[in-house]
Amino acid sequence: MIERPGIRCPGRSCKVTACTVIVVGRDCPVALIYEFEGKYPKIADDAFIAPDAVIIGDVEIGSGSSVWFGCVLRGDIGPIRIGERTNLQEHTMVHLDFDSPTILGDDVTVGHRAIIHGTRIGDGSLIGMGAIVMSYTTIGRGSIIGAGALVSERMEIPDASLAIGMPARVRREVTAEEQEGLIQQAARYSARGQSFRGLMSK
Repeated sequence: MIERPGIRCPGRSCKVTACTVIVVGRDCPVALIYEFEGKYPKIADDAFIAPDAVIIGDVEIGSGSSVWFGCVLRGDIGPIRIGERTNLQEHTMVHLDFDSPTILGDDVTVGHRAIIHGTRIGDGSLIGMGAIVMSYTTIGRGSIIGAGALVSERMEIPDASLAIGMPARVRREVTAEEQEGLIQQAARYSARGQSFRGLMSK
């Protein structure tokens, strides 16, 4: 479990030991992990954190999860909690409000360039590419938020719901077969993250 500020280096022979100016991929494959006001990110040892991800402050990331290239998780004004086997795909931004933490459950998939802000997302849900999820919202277990959707403040999406549009509206229930597919998708991303961990360690 990583509980220290600075650079996370998975390389076996890297000599970089502090936050210095380096060229990622030439000097060391790193993720930038920073303390903020006494809060240190806590990251499971088997999580995959991409070299250019930025993780700040009160952030916890569970076992088997993956934070992909260009993601930012900024836990400066409250907690961000990421469950197990959850994946945040490229350029996802995660933040929160003072009284609205961001909590993602297990087996959650967050698509490329999504914005997640002060929300609670239930286990086994999918947030589509480019979706925006605003503060004080709740996304139920096994739900799907469509690509490009806007989940407005204080909206509650029930379990097993498909919501699309700007603003998002619930269109139908997510079938049991679809929910199982979401779990399998998260499992594939978890496995892929382990493959990338091996790649970055060479």
